Amino acid sequence: MAIAICTQSQRKHRTVTIRPDEQYKALQQARQRQLTAEYKKEYARRAGIEGTLSEGIRAHGLRHARYIGLAKTRFQHLMTATAINCKRLHNWLSELPQTTTRTSQFVKLMERSVS
Repeated sequence: MAIAICTQSQRKHRTVTIRPDEQYKALQQARQRQLTAEYKKEYARRAGIEGTLSEGIRAHGLRHARYIGLAKTRFQHLMTATAINCKRLHNWLSELPQTTTRTSQFVKLMERSVS
């Protein structure tokens, strides 16, 4: 009964994955690489690209083509990208601050419990 209170899982048991030695070592190396400054710099660039894609999809309907045909759809995407760049340029010239990444409810809860 205590398990039902603690978790939403329908399973009665947990699983543990034991990887072959080569896979385990590769995973550990990848985790160590994630701690380097080089990786963080590379990932920051990727995060910026992901943010731009997210903005295009959420705010400008980038996934929905209004036209039929590859040429017209490509033109729509180019115009959407131009609109995003114009909006960003306007905000930069107007000195409007960029919005911050939202803080998850879990992080907010953890911050409250620490303080």
